[in-house]
Amino acid sequence: MISRSPALARAMVMAAMLVLGPAVSEVGYAQAAAANYNLPDFTDLVEKASPAVVNIRTTERVRSRGGNSPEDDEMAEFFRRFFGVPMPGVPTPPRRGQPPQGQGPQGEEQSRGVGSGFITSQDGYVMTNAHVVADAETIYVTLPDKREFKAKLIGTDKRTDVALLKIEATGLPRLTLGDSDKIRPGEWVLAIGSPFGLDNSVTAGIVSAKGRDTGDYLPFIQTDVAVNPGNSGGPLINLRGEVIGINSQIYSRSGGYMGISFAIPIDEALRVTEQLKASGKVTRGRIAVAIGDVTKEVADSLGLGRARGALVGSVEPGGPAEKAGIEAGDIILKFNGRDIEKASDLPRMVGDTKPGARVPLQVWRKGQTRDVQITVAELEPDGARTAARKGDRRGNGAEEQPGTKPNALGLIVNDIAETRLRELKIKSGVEVEAADGPAARAGIRPGDIILRLGDADVANAKQFNEMVKALDKSKMAAVFVRRGDATQVLTLRPSQNR
Repeated sequence: MISRSPALARAMVMAAMLVLGPAVSEVGYAQAAAANYNLPDFTDLVEKASPAVVNIRTTERVRSRGGNSPEDDEMAEFFRRFFGVPMPGVPTPPRRGQPPQGQGPQGEEQSRGVGSGFITSQDGYVMTNAHVVADAETIYVTLPDKREFKAKLIGTDKRTDVALLKIEATGLPRLTLGDSDKIRPGEWVLAIGSPFGLDNSVTAGIVSAKGRDTGDYLPFIQTDVAVNPGNSGGPLINLRGEVIGINSQIYSRSGGYMGISFAIPIDEALRVTEQLKASGKVTRGRIAVAIGDVTKEVADSLGLGRARGALVGSVEPGGPAEKAGIEAGDIILKFNGRDIEKASDLPRMVGDTKPGARVPLQVWRKGQTRDVQITVAELEPDGARTAARKGDRRGNGAEEQPGTKPNALGLIVNDIAETRLRELKIKSGVEVEAADGPAARAGIRPGDIILRLGDADVANAKQFNEMVKALDKSKMAAVFVRRGDATQVLTLRPSQNR
């Protein structure tokens, strides 16, 4: 038996730390971090949630081209003789007396893709992405216990990328749906799915941000959870085992995971699937306006105080907004009593409103708020606005009043004939003959129509130039410019030399 003094023991430990210092330090740091921050253990959560996460496989039926070419037959024979396997991608030549492959009346069933989904009810309703099942002829749902079902497609909604399936079974495991409004950046989440067809793969991370605007109707949840092709349609789960999102997209330059993933908030997905379950389609409202964001410069120049609301760029003729008196250049501040902080808020609020409902709308126009009532119409699938423009650019014989030089905004403008005003469906304005200086830098070009300067309507070229002369050259000026059907607000600083 060898005995060591305490001093000798301490010396030996210090020597060991000098030799193994980095490794010991890292282990000690990791242990301390785990103890101090209580890192989550996902094992029980995964064990409970995994049985309700399914693999989704889609197929399509492809007709044969009617036989192989002689070159294909020779290459296939080469592979059979020398490698003992069929040539990849080419059917094996039929033996004598057998019909060619794939030439039956229905053709061959071929795989289209693989994705994920999750069961939301014990009687077999399954949520997934619309793009997972798009254009599929047959949809197969495979459970973790290897049971496979042919699924019925209840409905899809391409705008939110949500689909609802139904399989004929009872007593199925299901996931609980959570509240995506209550999530907070920084909280732990995990994804379960079939990346690259690998069933029940689990990845974890945190919520990076919420309310990411990547679509008109989708304020996505952004995470750093590893999501790859095949994860689409799978659940994003919080630490309480609740689904808070449907994994849908990744940001990638390579096609693989690069640290940014997006999930559809489950609250949005649930609203969609409830309509799909009831009618097989989703009905949304519309008010027939084109909108854009309000920048700080625009807000300051119009006396709005801060950047908020949705700037109306154009109003569809005969649509709900025009009937309610909404004009291009208005800023919509509230819809049905709810504040609009950014332009993307408005389509979601309108889309969630039942067609036919009459709701209050608040707009900012010429330095003051105005309250109007608007009747919401139904958004048609694949609807498109059309516009026709007749006559030449100068306005069917408008009396031109060309200036000798650009004004302080860099503009030379002309009056517009009454016939052209009626054609454009505007009360007044001037047409840009030439743009230079501040106007050219802001993107104004010949043929554009100037409708307003600040809070004042533009009546004619003479009045417009007088208003420009009176501008404070130390401040930005808001110019309402119409091009085609769209109106935008541009902020210009008058030139000091004009």
